[in-house]
Amino acid sequence: MKLIRCYFVIGLLLISSSVKANFDFNANCIKAYQNILCLKLSTAKVLIANEKKINPNNSIPYLLDNYVDFFTILTSESRSDFERLKNNKAFRMNRIEREDKNSPYYLFALSEINLQWAITRVRFQEQFTSGLEINRAYKMLQENDKKYPAFILNQKNLGMINALLGALPEGLKKTISAFGIRGNTQTGIRMLESLVKSLPNSNYQFYYDEVVFLLSFVKLDIVNDSDAYRSILENTNKIDSSSLLRTYIRSYAGMKLSHNEDAISALNKRPRGAQYQPYPYLDYLLGMAKMRSLNQDAAIPFNYYLKNYNGINLEKDTYLSLAFLSLLKGNTSGYLDNIQQVKIRGYTYHDKDKQALKEAGYAIPDKELLKARLLFDGGYYDLALKEISDKKIDDFKIIRDKIEYCYRLGRIYDAKSHEDAAIKFYQYAIRLGSKEQYYFASNAALRIGMIYERRKDLNNAKNYYNTAINMEDHDYESSIENKAKEGLKRLK
Repeated sequence: MKLIRCYFVIGLLLISSSVKANFDFNANCIKAYQNILCLKLSTAKVLIANEKKINPNNSIPYLLDNYVDFFTILTSESRSDFERLKNNKAFRMNRIEREDKNSPYYLFALSEINLQWAITRVRFQEQFTSGLEINRAYKMLQENDKKYPAFILNQKNLGMINALLGALPEGLKKTISAFGIRGNTQTGIRMLESLVKSLPNSNYQFYYDEVVFLLSFVKLDIVNDSDAYRSILENTNKIDSSSLLRTYIRSYAGMKLSHNEDAISALNKRPRGAQYQPYPYLDYLLGMAKMRSLNQDAAIPFNYYLKNYNGINLEKDTYLSLAFLSLLKGNTSGYLDNIQQVKIRGYTYHDKDKQALKEAGYAIPDKELLKARLLFDGGYYDLALKEISDKKIDDFKIIRDKIEYCYRLGRIYDAKSHEDAAIKFYQYAIRLGSKEQYYFASNAALRIGMIYERRKDLNNAKNYYNTAINMEDHDYESSIENKAKEGLKRLK
């Protein structure tokens, strides 16, 4: 009888140990997570596998597995990677759903997995499923925040979801709105900024790099904060210099915010080695940065990108850039050869690829305007102005070039803080181009709205934001409209 009782107790203990798993973000898991954020994914996989052997009841490794898949897809943008890895989600969700529901990590981990897959699905046009996952993640986070208000990691994804809602594709916006989710971009930014300040002195300081990455993405791609460069540099100074993600953040910020030479420097100094996840996009960025300084060496990283990239984005845009480089050299046949590649290669999921395909159908660009455009994008405003300062509108034969001439002068004067001159040339661009397919007029209206917003002239700001929204059937329509709508929200 005692022997039976002993076996019964042992059985209960075994059942208990197999059922009662836990969420232990221990030193080994933190190390694996930090390697993921450095984009040393192969090293992270070894650490995760080791943790599963040592602590088979720990659920954190399954969350980390999802991070590995997320960054694999984020860096490769490969449909084959996406299709191969997306079925992993169900197993991880089932595994975590068996765990301790009284841990703050329970709903947090489930929401994290949902949100990561929602972000990847948008890239591959699975809008409806992405909407469902955002809805699930949002509800889980709200519940978790009520149950565990002191668990500050809730704010990471609540902040991200709030910030994202203003920048989602129209199809996904409709799906999300059907669930009754209402986000606020500025609220999301405040959540993420608060976390960046509080994390270093908390028990969750190892999440700092990820929150900096998310906040940088929001400021650069969602709200286009022109004053964010200094804060992004300060935040990334605390990230290990061996992190490839740090290189991406700093170089992308440099390119977006007119610190082109800084971007080139960061990309040239990026850490390399077999331990890092291949990230061809960084070669694309280096090509773009060099092209904006009119450096013909830009063709080298562009060609390297085309050779090593197996994803779905920016192939058309890269061929368009190679066409521009050929044109700047005076090689018209090279320009036309690359334009032909724009038409037949790649996909049109990304806005830049859509625009590249449109530009492939336009007339050959005016060389001076092209130089001014590239130099302006690199932040070389004086050099950009020099290229077209001795031109007049009548020097250009086609309507597109006339509109761009006015628009480009407006952008240059705007960047140099000559606001009255900027408004004048923007208005010329609107008059000439409001009925044309080019983005110049609509973006000019958006930019005037931003000038008046800075001046606290809310009526004029509102009028020009609405002017930008009301223009239809032009390049970058969705992107410009979203920015104008965000402007109107700020005015309220």
